[in-house]
Formats: sequence, C-alpha cells, structure tokens
Amino acid sequence: MGRPKAWLEWHGSTLLHRAAAVLARSVAGPVVVVAAPGQELPPLPPDVSVVEDPVEGLGPMQGLAAGLAAVADRAGAAFVCSTDMPFLHPAFVRRVLRALPAGADVVLPVARGFRQPLAAAYRTSLARLIDDLLAEGDLRPGMLFKHCEVVQLDDGQLLADAELARLDPALESVVNVNSPDDYAMARARPQPEIVVEHDRRPHRVRSATLGAAATAVGLGLHRDVVVTLNGDRVTPDEWLPLVTGDTVTF
Repeated sequence: MGRPKAWLEWHGSTLLHRAAAVLARSVAGPVVVVAAPGQELPPLPPDVSVVEDPVEGLGPMQGLAAGLAAVADRAGAAFVCSTDMPFLHPAFVRRVLRALPAGADVVLPVARGFRQPLAAAYRTSLARLIDDLLAEGDLRPGMLFKHCEVVQLDDGQLLADAELARLDPALESVVNVNSPDDYAMARARPQPEIVVEHDRRPHRVRSATLGAAATAVGLGLHRDVVVTLNGDRVTPDEWLPLVTGDTVTF
C-alpha cells in the first residue's frame, strides 16, 4: 500500500476503527487489536483493547497467536480478520462463528475463489500450537491447518445462511484492499444503503457511519440524542459503522 492501512480514511473514520467497531457490533465478547511493536494506531472504539506482537516481522501467524492468547481466558473461539476489509458485514462474522462445531478448531471460509484465513474463526486454545509452529519456522497459516481440525465453507455453504444471503449476497465481506488502486476503487463505491427513521418517517439513505446518517436527515449528533440501531439503543458516536440493512432511529 505504501502507507499504513490502519490509518487509511474511510468515510470520515479509518479502516482500523471500522474493522474493530464492526466486530464489536458482531460479537458479545472482547475485541482486541494486535499491533506491531511500537506501532502507532488511530483512535479506536470504546472497550477495544490493544496487544503488541512480541516479535516484529513474523507476519499474520504471530499476530494470530498474540490475539488468541489475549482473549483465551474470556472466549473459547474468536473471529479473526485483517484491517483492510471495509465491507465486512456482521452477518458474515456471525455465520462463520456459528459454523464452528464441537471438536473443530477452525472455520475457514473459501470465498470468492480463495481461502480466507484472515476472515475465519479459531479456537483460542490454538495460541500455544501456533507459538510452537513459529518456533519451528512455520510462518504460513496453511501450516497451522495441517495440524488441526478445519471446517471449510465454500460460497454456497456460506450463503445457505438466509441473513448473509440477503445482506451480503456477493460475499464482499472478504474483499480487501492491497494497493492504492484497490483502496481508491473501494473508497469510490456507494456507501451502505440503510433506513433512517426520523420524525416518524423512514428515509432510505447511503451512509457508512452514524454521523453521516444523522447529517443525511439534517441532525447533529450530541450526547443527548437518543439513537437506536436495529432496535437497540446505542451511544451517539459519529464513527459508529453502519452496514447494508441497518435501521437507525433518531
């Protein structure tokens, strides 16, 4: 990319803030960001914690081990994703996590023609195995899969979930941005289509954040504004990410 992906602007927010906040919307447990040693991060959503890789330069396997270990005492499984997935939908996260059966270690989507190890579910107990593999010089996620029970989900199996099929039929949740051109094309795409209810009237608008949704109906956000998202009251945070299918009520 030529510059840190975490800081890339995304409709008034950043890629990292959006990824962390989408996961916070999707799961009931803790959300952790794994940073490289000394890495400066943009502002994060409330209650998102940061852990640091103990060793720099070992790639996603080291980050995976650090992240799983950080939540192992609070969660039996975790959804793991990269920073650069701006179209990740909570419906995709929930679909993958629900597919983790007893006895399996990993749910690995094989979506849009590729394995997606950074949009997958892992047992947090795998942290020690990953550390052992790293010590042996095995830095590729594919090596981990040879040592554990993996459930793969292809496009058809993923879209057998009615909610995911309705909200993300093209499985754009796994689209990532790896170059300036990728980022420019993704940033130029229409924002998610949502419904905003205000003055008892529904408005269909395109907004990637709660702040943009408020602006679309002529409102300013402040702490006294009462906001519900899909029926649940939320803090009036202008950076709160919105996704296709959301209904926001002011």
